[in-house]
Amino acid sequence: MIALGLEGSANKLGVGFILHPSGGGPAQILANIRHTFVSPPGEGFLPKDTAKHHRAWLVRLVKQAMKEGCVSINNVDCICYTKGPGMGAPLQSVAVAARTLCLLWGKKLVGVNHCIGHIEMGREITLAQNPVVLYVSGGNTQVIAYASQRYRIFGEALDIAVGNCIDRFARTLNISNDPAPGHNIEQMAKKGSHLVELPYTVKGMDCSFSGILASIDILAEKLDRDPEGWMDELTGELVTREDLCFSLQETVYAMLVEITERAMAHVGSSQVLIVGGVGCNERLQEMMGMMAKDRGGSVFATDERFCIDNGIMIAHAGLLAYRTDFTTPLNESTCTQRFRTDEVFIKWRD
Repeated sequence: MIALGLEGSANKLGVGFILHPSGGGPAQILANIRHTFVSPPGEGFLPKDTAKHHRAWLVRLVKQAMKEGCVSINNVDCICYTKGPGMGAPLQSVAVAARTLCLLWGKKLVGVNHCIGHIEMGREITLAQNPVVLYVSGGNTQVIAYASQRYRIFGEALDIAVGNCIDRFARTLNISNDPAPGHNIEQMAKKGSHLVELPYTVKGMDCSFSGILASIDILAEKLDRDPEGWMDELTGELVTREDLCFSLQETVYAMLVEITERAMAHVGSSQVLIVGGVGCNERLQEMMGMMAKDRGGSVFATDERFCIDNGIMIAHAGLLAYRTDFTTPLNESTCTQRFRTDEVFIKWRD
């Protein structure tokens, strides 16, 4: 079976084709193409501008993916699209495109939960058996474990997602959004070494990031007055932009490691799977690896081809559902900005 996957819940438009062999075995990635809407430094991406980008690029990406994967219309079994969660206007653009292709090609539609797409693609690529999942991105922060055909949420962000916190601080520093603000923060953090004290806000199994962002924004204002840096009153050391990026990463990732370890202890798992765009961060992977090693466990993560939003993860999760006879009727092929991970019935797992 072959599925087309369309992802466009935020500023990345992804198109992918995946093959599930009829005799079983690993999924085969036929094409995985992505194009990103990049806003100017110091700015975020507005829904209307992002949706316009998706509409302008979708047809050419589908054609490119079909050519790259040597796929014809007759080969395609179903068309999978991101139903949610995400930004309303970009989601609508992709949903309209999916419905159009469904009618043009005479194929079945499958609406996919964005978070489930990340998890299932991560499991397929890494071969993790039954891990605790840390899902971290610009729009979501969740600690998840599977039980009774649902991905259960054990902990999550109470306000803004960790990726949103990092991206917004990149705007404060007015650094480039190309290729991604989080990536550029990571590179700056590698040059920092002085840890500035920031709020550490873990409440049970949940985290809060808005107070951390407000605090570090205040510290960044000092750099506007003195770009060379300012003296930390507690240590007397010079604090630079790179030190602030370093401190932000160390603080928020320590919080994520703490709640993930607690979930591992609760469910008795020795594996952690990190998915979502923030999951590409090498420092997060390193910190999680140190924790897992102390527990005799292991960490699984993917590279940017799969951890950053992409069409292939939607195709894969959609095809898993399609093989259980799940489809989305045309009159129900809507999208929603709020679609929780634990709302989805995972029929394809025991």
